[in-house]
Amino acid sequence: MDNSEISQLEGRVEQLLERFHQLQQENRTLKVKQDELIADRARLLEKNKLASEKIESIVTRLKSMG
Repeated sequence: MDNSEISQLEGRVEQLLERFHQLQQENRTLKVKQDELIADRARLLEKNKLASEKIESIVTRLKSMG
């Protein structure tokens, strides 16, 4: 293996390491976003549940009035 081939391999290894670090950062960012979305979903499900319960209560009261 001559110096040219070694230099090419070193360059490729550097590129791969750089891409690896980029992907690590992207993965961390996506995990944070996923956690935020999971929390948002839980809040929205709870809000939806409360709204459904209020609507049920209103419908029940309206039925009892009529």
